[in-house]
Amino acid sequence: MQAVIYNIPIFGWMLREAAEGTVAAKLLFVINCLLLWALAITFFGFPAIIIPALAAVAGMFALLIVLSWPYLDD
Repeated sequence: MQAVIYNIPIFGWMLREAAEGTVAAKLLFVINCLLLWALAITFFGFPAIIIPALAAVAGMFALLIVLSWPYLDD
């Protein structure tokens, strides 16, 4: 699956560098993601802020369910 993702023409090399590269490459990948989000906010406005927040709510809800599931250690 990794080879398929790394062979995507535009994003493959960036994802490979983020996963296997130096600390500077990982930091620059995070900065690029934040700048892409800021650009989306500039173009689309309020929905570009709300949609990631709603996705984070669903992720945190799932995390809380997993953490509070009884007998998880068995």
